Amino acid sequence: MTKSKKEEPEEEIIPTIAEGSSELGTIRINHSVVAGIVRLATQSVKGVVNVGGGGVVEGLTDFFSKKESERGVKVTESAESGYEIEVRVVLEFGVDLAKIGTSIQEVIRDQILAMTGNHAKTIDVVIDDIKMDSGDKDSEEDTWTTSTAT
Repeated sequence: MTKSKKEEPEEEIIPTIAEGSSELGTIRINHSVVAGIVRLATQSVKGVVNVGGGGVVEGLTDFFSKKESERGVKVTESAESGYEIEVRVVLEFGVDLAKIGTSIQEVIRDQILAMTGNHAKTIDVVIDDIKMDSGDKDSEEDTWTTSTAT
């Protein structure tokens, strides 16, 4: 009996995954908001070129069917509690893929907890492609333009 008494107050204190309660009412966090947090957190990691770099068909489907904040990000709620997140990325050529993947997971975990108060149960990072950083290409083009203009 004491075990069931302890479980009941915990259920009242812990809000559901996407909802919170206050004296004034209920707070719900839309999955597109969580996807936006995931996308911005992922873009802040050094070595990430793009978020949502799936194949051509997936890219077109995402482009026409989803908001910009949701492209390359899939957010679902776990039955036990917490978010299940999948983020698809394109990374910079030459970086340690495993290290960047781990960094992405940590940044997403920290931002989700800080901004929503909810935990991310799983964070799957799918590396779809690697590319040369666009900043490097611009500097090469600027050098070429400068030398030809002189």
